[in-house]
Amino acid sequence: MLNIQTFCFNLLQENTYVVSDDTLECVIIDCGAYYDAEREALVNYISTNNLKPVHLLCTHGHFDHNFGMNTVYDTWGLKPEIAAEDEWLISDLPGQFYAMAGIKLRCQYPKPDHFFAPDEVIRFGTHQLQILRTPGHTPGGVTFYCEEEKVAFTGDTLFRMSIGRTDFERGSYEDILNSLNKTLAQLPADTTVYCGHGPKTTISDEMAYNPYMRN
Repeated sequence: MLNIQTFCFNLLQENTYVVSDDTLECVIIDCGAYYDAEREALVNYISTNNLKPVHLLCTHGHFDHNFGMNTVYDTWGLKPEIAAEDEWLISDLPGQFYAMAGIKLRCQYPKPDHFFAPDEVIRFGTHQLQILRTPGHTPGGVTFYCEEEKVAFTGDTLFRMSIGRTDFERGSYEDILNSLNKTLAQLPADTTVYCGHGPKTTISDEMAYNPYMRN
């Protein structure tokens, strides 16, 4: 059984997830810890529960989802894993943040050391996450899906009753609609969706009430 711990981090209230099972191995998804207290909370949770992080996974390359990847690297030696199409984003977090907020980041961030292969599966403990390509918010957006537990981590592709923006550089409204209706809508109706911002939801609720998934 999966244990999913949600942290709401940074000025954009981004959701960071620590996903573990009975083996105590875990993956960290979208580490957005920005403030010192947030970084400490993440490290303390993992250390207090004797967890062993084995992957730092990124649904996409935007800064608010990756502020804390240097803390993960400094503490556990893990570098970010991401789709190659978003390498240009995650490799320039300071530039992204300065363009948005006018604030200079003085951190050194690790470069990705793994880019997802087609149909790749991420394994940890006794569980695995399928990597579903869900571009649109960014060209390299992905969803991590655990078929056994029927949970999906959608980043900024799907929110409760909404979707991610597509007006950022290299975003695509057409692509995100395809991701929603040709990929996420095909998941089991009782799949629980853990979003990049806001509360969790289910595929059945989104199919019933989200106008972007009723095409």
